[in-house]
Amino acid sequence: MKNLSLKIEDAIFGETEKILSSLKKPRNRYINEALDYYNKLQRRQLLEKKLKTESELVKDDSMKVLEEFEDIDYAD
Repeated sequence: MKNLSLKIEDAIFGETEKILSSLKKPRNRYINEALDYYNKLQRRQLLEKKLKTESELVKDDSMKVLEEFEDIDYAD
């Protein structure tokens, strides 16, 4: 494990302490779980952005291919 020093805003720290007292969970565990969740969220958002960008790049080609398939269907 790595040691880390954080500066946390007073309001966030206070709210966290209230929640922790209800959960009966160590602060370190709570922060680790929060960071893990946030990392997953950020990875998902980065992937979504990448997929949107790549989708835009192939959109015109995909429409052309679709039109060609439609033309083949109607030719029969």
